[in-house]
Formats: sequence, structure tokens, C-alpha cells
Amino acid sequence: MTEPEIGSSFIPALFKPSALLPIAQHRDVLLYLIETFPVTVVVGHTGSGKTTQIPQYLHQAGWTTNGKQIAVTQPRRVAATSVAIRVAEEMRCELGHDVGYSIRFEDMTSQSTRIKFLTDGMLLREALVDPLLTKYSVIMVDEAHERSLSSDMLLGILKKIRKKRLDLRLIISSATLDAESFLNFFTNDLPVTAAAMVPAAGAVPGGDLGKIISLEGKSYQVDVQYLEEPSEDYVETAVQTIYDIHKNESEGDILVFLTGREEIERVVQKVAEYADTLNPNAPGLLPCPFYAGLPTDQQMYVFEPTPDNTRKVIVATNIAEASVTIPGIAYVIDCGFVKLRAYNPTTGIDTLTATSISKASATQRAGRAGRTKPGKCFRLYTEASYNTLPEATVPEIQRSNLAPIVLQLKALGIDNIVRFDFITPPPAELMLRAFELLYSLGAVDDYAKLTRPLGMRMAELAVEPMLGKALLSAPDFGVLSEMLTIAAMLNLQGGCWFWHEGEKKAHETARRKFAADEGDHITLLNVYHAFITKGKKDAKWCRDNYLNFKAMSRAVSVRNQLRKYLEKFGINVQESLGPEVLTAGGIGKPEKIRRCLTAGYFAQSARMQPDGTFRTVDGETVLYAHPTSLMFNRKADWVIFHEIMETGSKVYIRDVTKIEKSWLTEYAPEYYQIEKARQII
Repeated sequence: MTEPEIGSSFIPALFKPSALLPIAQHRDVLLYLIETFPVTVVVGHTGSGKTTQIPQYLHQAGWTTNGKQIAVTQPRRVAATSVAIRVAEEMRCELGHDVGYSIRFEDMTSQSTRIKFLTDGMLLREALVDPLLTKYSVIMVDEAHERSLSSDMLLGILKKIRKKRLDLRLIISSATLDAESFLNFFTNDLPVTAAAMVPAAGAVPGGDLGKIISLEGKSYQVDVQYLEEPSEDYVETAVQTIYDIHKNESEGDILVFLTGREEIERVVQKVAEYADTLNPNAPGLLPCPFYAGLPTDQQMYVFEPTPDNTRKVIVATNIAEASVTIPGIAYVIDCGFVKLRAYNPTTGIDTLTATSISKASATQRAGRAGRTKPGKCFRLYTEASYNTLPEATVPEIQRSNLAPIVLQLKALGIDNIVRFDFITPPPAELMLRAFELLYSLGAVDDYAKLTRPLGMRMAELAVEPMLGKALLSAPDFGVLSEMLTIAAMLNLQGGCWFWHEGEKKAHETARRKFAADEGDHITLLNVYHAFITKGKKDAKWCRDNYLNFKAMSRAVSVRNQLRKYLEKFGINVQESLGPEVLTAGGIGKPEKIRRCLTAGYFAQSARMQPDGTFRTVDGETVLYAHPTSLMFNRKADWVIFHEIMETGSKVYIRDVTKIEKSWLTEYAPEYYQIEKARQII
């Protein structure tokens, strides 16, 4: 992908002319292959131009005539939005017209859109309405090597669609040389057409029904350096390395890979403090955070041109490893870790755990430094540690809760999930657990068929199954308006709060104004009500209460979209955003909300122990309330929680609410019957 230097005004001279990109010399061969063969696998480093240029080549070649569109899928939302902005600028059109993007809860497209960038998950959602994706002439799956859950599922769906639509062209784009497995997956049993047998000059041989083409891009030498001794605290080591680079190395921006928001904010704060101590005449340091939960406008800062006499320090998660190219990077600092989701089918717990990266990821990270000139990569681990890393990251489908994709596959009419053609089959135990959960939620019946209307509606809602069940159960409890709000607030990546170093006490005081004894969910409801009545037109009120104005505004937008889904189902939403006090205990709205939450989140319940920790129902896993939760250092008997995360040796739960034990068996008798068979309760 090209360097998207996203600015408020587009100055052509700032951009690398597309004719100079490595992909330019392959334009004619690419178009020939796509015209001739059902499947084209494109191999090229991030920065070769494949993501931005191929859709434009296809548009110019007539693949968008007669109302047809080109879809380009991305594994991450920031990539879909940033590339769409870049391509719209290159084509001199307004975003949302000829070029647009579609991500969850945000659609920037119109009837005139011809090139559409979207996440893998959004294209899967479109298949619920149009199973053959008939409006697309070409579908390009970008960054397929990342093997996300949605992209693996999408590849299987596209293979089925291809058998019905011989006119459809598929482009699988990858930054690694693992191309033959993608081609073999698609071409093993495709119908043979006369056109597919035409040889493609200039392409890498890859079978009669598809071809692999490699985009040879110039990459510069990257000097890789290792630590002599293991680091006790890689965050501190990263900070010191930033200082050393700034003092001793020539100009060029720094990209730092860390595992999550807390580490990133810690480093950004330290670098900002250090920058304030520098001589005003000396080159400055500009720290920029970059992670998925950051608001889109803040993510775009990393693509802005670096100010004069300044070195930009981009502190990122693995979101910057592929998918996007950030211009000006000369130095990479790699902590050697990444947070990966891992689902334990025995406990039913989905954790986000920091784990060692693979050699493939280490290579990708180092490569960020050699895009425009020779660079350096500082690995914050020893060479011996590098040699012990696995070759590649385990695909998400082999370590994830599969309930969401089983639900979607069922909704797409694929009943025999076990025989569905996955590029890498998921473990049987994960599949079994997914069916158990969906059965307990009432989404599938005794014959593993999708229930109607509940199961179908859960699949169509753009939220995960447990939250979907709680939302769809809300009318029965008389709390639909409140649950809509809670669902919207839970879907804010990064949450609604903010505070800077040294303001923690003031933030805690502000947060207590909204606190509900029942826990975090009703507290989020109180926050939203206060924002609607006081903060919606007053950004200062939000700042005074340590609330992120843009995040809260997004919650309003997400809530409206969820409401539209429910209205489409024929569910009438009676709003109740009045002055009712929700913090009162006893029978009433708060208890109804907690019961409703239990109906969805019964599988994520825990009991408090005398020492203040929690234990899962089976007693096997010790859980701690996260310091950001209101249940931190508070008494409760039983609770349900929305999220679980592992940090170091502790497993934390977030968004926690008190419940009664009897509600678990009342609202999930099937699930606890299964658990009883496992000798859990």
C-alpha cells in the first residue's frame, strides 16, 4: 500500500507519484490475469501500491461499468478508512462518491460508489442480504496473510460464491510468500472455463485456474540489532531506546511496537515530558499513539507530514505491522510481544494475552524501517530469543470463540458447518463449545438449526452473540431503551473516559458522580443520560467530567443504528431517557436491567471470594476486578462481566455487574445443565 499522508488539503507534490510505485510496471500483466483467470494471488510488500492502485486500474479498465462495484476488504477498520481517503484523493473525488468505505456502525458510501473499501466482517454482513454478492464484479481480499477470523470465513464463502458466479473475479493479496496455499484453496475444485486455460505471460505458475504474481518492490537494507541481555521491562527499554536514537541517529521518524493502550499511553507521556526538556533550537520529538481503540481522527495524525525540525515517534500496536504504510519511518523498535485473543473451550473464557510474536511478524516489523531509505530495527530481545520464536502466528480460527462465525454461517444458509471449507479447519472442541453457547442462548435448536426469529436476528445485529441476546431479550424485561444505550456504550473501543498522568484522583472523583451500586453497566447508562442532557452541546462539560466528547457522540450514533436494526425487525423502541433515577436499589429498572444482562451473559459469571477475588463457576480460574471497574474493591456475591483480559499473571474482568445466583439457572437452564454434566455447578 502507498504512503497515505492524510492531510486536510491534498497537495499532489507531497505524494509519491503512482507511476513510481513498484506495482506500476505490472499494470498490464495484472489486468490480463484478472480478465483471464478466476483467481489472482498478488504478493507484494506493504508499500508496493497493491491496495491503492489495483482498484484504480480495474476502475479504469471498465470493471465498474453497468453499476458494478469493486470491493476491497481489510482486516482492520483504520486500514479501510485511511486507504479510502487516500484513493479518493488520488482520484480527485469526494469521499463517499466514487470511492467510499464501510466499517461497523459507519457507512461512507452512496449510490454512486464504484470502489468500496470495507472490513472483512462488513462484506460478510452484506452476504446476509445478497448471498452471491451480485453487485461486485471484483472482490479483493487484502492482507489475507493476517488470517483473521473474518477473512478466513470470507475466503470460504467466496469459494462457494465463485462456483455459482463464473463472472466474478477474486484477488487475494498477501504481504508474504505464503501464496500457493491461497491459490490451491481456491483452484482445487473450480469449474474449468476455456478462458481459464489461457497461459499468463509474466506470472508465477500456480495452476490452470489462477495465477500468482509477485510485485517486486525495492526495499532498503535494514540493520537489525538485538539486546545482549534480556530486558526486565521492555517498556522502559523502549523509552530509553527512543532517547538514544534521538541523540545519536540521523533524521527519520521512529515506529515503536508495543502490545496495548496502557503501554502506549505510558510511553507517549514519557516522550512528551522528555520533549519538553529539549533545547528549543534542537530537533523536537512528537509522540503519536496508534491503536485500534483510538478515535479515527486521532489515528489519522500518524499519516500527517512530520513538522520541520521534528522527529515523529509513533507508538503503536501490531496495527502498524501491515495494512497501513506510515511515511518517513527510518527506525523501528520492536518489543517482541503482541496481544492475541485466545479462547479456552474448557472454561469458556476468551482472554487477550500478551505473547511472543512470530518470526514472520518480526520480519514485517523490521521491514517498516526500509521503505524509503536504509533503516535500523532495534529488537528489545536477544538473538537467542528470536531463534526460539515460532515461524508464523497461529490463525485466529484455531484460538477463538467461534460462536459469532457459526451464527453468521448459519444465517448465510450453511447448515453443515463441520463440512464448510475453511482454509485451516478449526479444532473440534472450539466448534462444539460454540454450538453449546448458541444453543444455550436460544440461537440454534435441538437439531443445530438457526432459530427464527431470535437466531436470525442475533446474526443480523452488528454485536457479538451474548450482547445480541441481551438486547433482543430487553423488551421482555421492559428495558429496551436502557439496553440500547448500554450496548452502544459497550461498543466504544477505548471506552468513554480519558485522563492524563497525575489526574487519576480527579478522574475518580468525577466518575463517582455517575456510579451505580449495581456495577459498571448501569454506571455507563448514567453517563450516557448525563451526556444527552448536559454534555451533548457542551464539550467543556465533558472535559470537566473526564469524558471523551467524540466517543460519547459516537455512542449516540451507534445507538441510533442499533435502534434502526430493531425497528427493521418490527420491534418498537419506547424511549425512556427521562430523569428517572437509576442508582436506586430494589425492584425496578436497575434489577430488570441486571436480569436482562444475565439472560445474555450467563456464560460469563463469577462468584466473589472472601479475599475479594472472583472465581469462575467451576472454581478453576481466579479473576480480579479491573482497576477501572466500579467493582474494584467492592463487595458482591455473584457477578456477570462483559470482557476478560489477562495481564501478566492476573486475569482481569471489566464491565462488571452484580447479579443473583438464582438468575443463572432461571435464564440459562440448558447451559447450566451442560455445565452440571461437566461437574461445574
